[in-house]
Amino acid sequence: MVQFAPGVKVYLALKPVDMRRGFDGLAADVAQVLHNDPYSGSAFVFRSKRGDYVKILTWDGSGLCLFAKRLEKGKFVWPPIVEGALQLTAAQLALLIEGIDWRRTVAPEAPQRPVFL
Repeated sequence: MVQFAPGVKVYLALKPVDMRRGFDGLAADVAQVLHNDPYSGSAFVFRSKRGDYVKILTWDGSGLCLFAKRLEKGKFVWPPIVEGALQLTAAQLALLIEGIDWRRTVAPEAPQRPVFL
C-alpha cells in the first residue's frame, strides 16, 4: 500500500490519460497540462478512461516513482472530466485508492474541552 505524509500536496488530473504512458509521458503531462513541476515532491494522480485504473507519479528526492492500481470491481470516484487538476489531501488520496467516495468523507469536529471553574 502506498502512503503519503499528511503534508504532501496531491493533485488529481481531471482528464483521463493513456495508461500506456510511463514516467516521462506522465511527467510531461504534469508540466504541460497541469502546469506544475513533476520534481516538486507532490503526488500527481491520473486515471484511465474506464475509471478502474490509476497511476500516481511522485518524486522522492532521488528519482521519479510510479505507482499503479486497478480495481477488480467498480470504478474510482472522480470529479467531472474537465481541464486542469484538483488538489486533495493525503487522507483523501488514501480513500480514493481504496475505492471509497472521498468526496463524502468529512473530518469530525474537534471535541470541546471541558471548562473547569
